[in-house]
Amino acid sequence: MAFIRTEDMIQWDSGEDLMHKLLHVPEQENPGSPFLSPGAAYLVSRAPLIALGALDEAGRPWVTVWGGESGFARSLGSSIIGIRTIVDKRYDPVALALLKSKGDGEVSGEAVKDRMVAGLAIDLETRSRIKLYGHMVAGSIDQVNGDGEQNFAQAQLVVRIEESLGNCPKYLNKKRIFPRLPTPNIVSSTLPLPQAAIDLIAKADLFFITSSNHRRDMDANYRGGPVGFVRVLENDERGTTLVYPEYSGNRLYQTLGNLQTTPRAGLVFPDLDTGDVLYMTATTEVLFKKDADALLARSNLAVRLLIEGAIFVEKGLSFRAVPGQPSPYNPSVRYLRTEKAALTQANMVKAGNAILIHKQRITPTISRFRFRIETPTDDTKWKPGQYVALGFEQELDMGYSHMRDDDPKSLNDDYLRTFTVSSMPDHNEFEITIRKVGVVTSFLFQQNDRAGFDVPIIGFGGEFHLHQTEEETISIVAGGIGITPFMAQFSSLDLARVRLYWSINQDDLNLVSEILAAHPHLASSTTIFVSGGNQKRRPSEAITSLEDSVRAVERRRLTKEDLIAGSDKIENWYLCANTSLRKSLLEWLEGKRVFYEDFNY
Repeated sequence: MAFIRTEDMIQWDSGEDLMHKLLHVPEQENPGSPFLSPGAAYLVSRAPLIALGALDEAGRPWVTVWGGESGFARSLGSSIIGIRTIVDKRYDPVALALLKSKGDGEVSGEAVKDRMVAGLAIDLETRSRIKLYGHMVAGSIDQVNGDGEQNFAQAQLVVRIEESLGNCPKYLNKKRIFPRLPTPNIVSSTLPLPQAAIDLIAKADLFFITSSNHRRDMDANYRGGPVGFVRVLENDERGTTLVYPEYSGNRLYQTLGNLQTTPRAGLVFPDLDTGDVLYMTATTEVLFKKDADALLARSNLAVRLLIEGAIFVEKGLSFRAVPGQPSPYNPSVRYLRTEKAALTQANMVKAGNAILIHKQRITPTISRFRFRIETPTDDTKWKPGQYVALGFEQELDMGYSHMRDDDPKSLNDDYLRTFTVSSMPDHNEFEITIRKVGVVTSFLFQQNDRAGFDVPIIGFGGEFHLHQTEEETISIVAGGIGITPFMAQFSSLDLARVRLYWSINQDDLNLVSEILAAHPHLASSTTIFVSGGNQKRRPSEAITSLEDSVRAVERRRLTKEDLIAGSDKIENWYLCANTSLRKSLLEWLEGKRVFYEDFNY
């Protein structure tokens, strides 16, 4: 088991602290791991793409995207990753910065000394991403088939990872990536941007961004939204300026924190249809509240980018993509105040409404809500293990007047919430089983199921599906309400070959009883770990009742030994728990195949 000493924990830097203060974010620990976590190592090996950020000799940030299929990158152990893939050796600014790719062969140690590298391993098809930061250890660039006339080559890069962090699937538009040999040709390396580059920005529903805290730290991440979410403010002899909105996210503000300390960013816009690619480096300005709205209508937070350098390359990518479903989180395009559309833009695109038809209180803080889909369509179909995104903006968004210190949770809130669907697929109705934890769930708990309350359905998403082959035993670990993604899937499993470890508060034991009543064959496979309350007192009636039915009831917290005992032959583990428990579980289950969905939206 790996322990993180307090002195080794990643601290917020001054830029992040400033963002948290400006946006009234409650105090929280930095969730990053100071090493390559098991989940990060797994995604690195499975992701078909990695965005890489680096600084050039002038200290300007640039970012690129490498890959094309899973397996081109992998963990080498001891928080080291290796990357081997085909790249554009002539025009890719990161290949030029890291690998000195004007020449061929091994890069010398002096060339890579202290070279920071930011990374983002991303699988758009499953909406999964992991942020990485570290330093380059070694690298080389070699010709393919010995042909020195080609503009592409095989790059090899070894990076020591010093920080990894999982990010949520918000705004990740689904794409199926497949490899394609690049044939790069330079189109433009000057400003203003050519019309073809402007057209690429206009049709983009994603880009990648890198930033740094001077030369001490770097960050690479994804930005996504509806087609056209990045707006061109100007592109002429006076300069080239872009603006994009920052949507509600995990409130860590790592990218924006860097932009506070070091207002420079690298951007890459990949054309996933043609393979064209636009690299840019820019100075930045983060805009808040009224300043953001004055430039980009209906925005609370936005970034203005003054482009200082650009490289537009035709067919420079080593991959293409088949488009899939847009993210259900995507709001409508937010237009510049100078654009006529800013005054007439429509509200968020919806997939119809859901009407509340039944509400059932299960525990003091957990209730089940059943909704009828007003107009069922193909967009309102879902699979077991998926979530539904509901929009409460019309009910709760009071505009800028609610941005005040006495209600910090409403700051930067888009009132889009995801809830795991806890019922089996039904074209007309669905259920969510949720805990009252914030402004939106508190509002929902107040609704009367006989009053006809309805809420817009933004869409269904997620891919957290349990796979159980014939005669295979799988293990499930749930923390409290984290049982919900499994509820809709128990009926499809051989429950005799399931091992369920469920950690739950004593006040929520009625949820356990209800689920076991619905799936009685699950009881003999279930071990309950009860926390909360006075553990020295005589067991409650609820605990006594469970002791007579389930495999075991432990009045203590779950430990590593509980999972390891008797599980040598179980390879596949499925987790849904809070950040703290999940972090421990990933350490305990090192060497096992672990699947989890990050529900920290």
